[in-house]
Amino acid sequence: MSESFFEEDPYYTGPPLTDGMVRAAEAHLGLRLPRTYLALLAQRNGGTPRRRCLRTPFPTSWAPDHFEIRGLRGLGGPWGIDSEDLGSRYLVGEWGYPDIGVVICDTPSGGHDTVMLDYSECGPTGEPAVAYVDEDRVPRRVAATFERFVAALEDCPD
Repeated sequence: MSESFFEEDPYYTGPPLTDGMVRAAEAHLGLRLPRTYLALLAQRNGGTPRRRCLRTPFPTSWAPDHFEIRGLRGLGGPWGIDSEDLGSRYLVGEWGYPDIGVVICDTPSGGHDTVMLDYSECGPTGEPAVAYVDEDRVPRRVAATFERFVAALEDCPD
């Protein structure tokens, strides 16, 4: 993973990541965040990915074979997954997402669908899968790990 993962646009970007922010976020969320996620946030704490689409073997409410993300959420600041105002816990409650883990991406739908770290099989200290949650609120695994999720992102079709 390199800095070229993100566009230059500062939207969705939080303050520079510190070890204290990681410890506080993990304590607040009650789980261990994937090291590959934290390594990416150490380069830039959230932002707009250059490659934003992920192909799926199932139709989504937005396309027959993929979904799009607009931003990867980091830690701290208003867009942080640990934010009281707009963080993961707020989004799970506001949008009725399944309580399987942490909302890590924003999508073009403005909340009708999302992408989450899914701890339902690994527990709070394991390596979570990544799940897409559509309007039906059924989590569908799209990657076995965060690292594989990032590797599978591609340019969106026109």
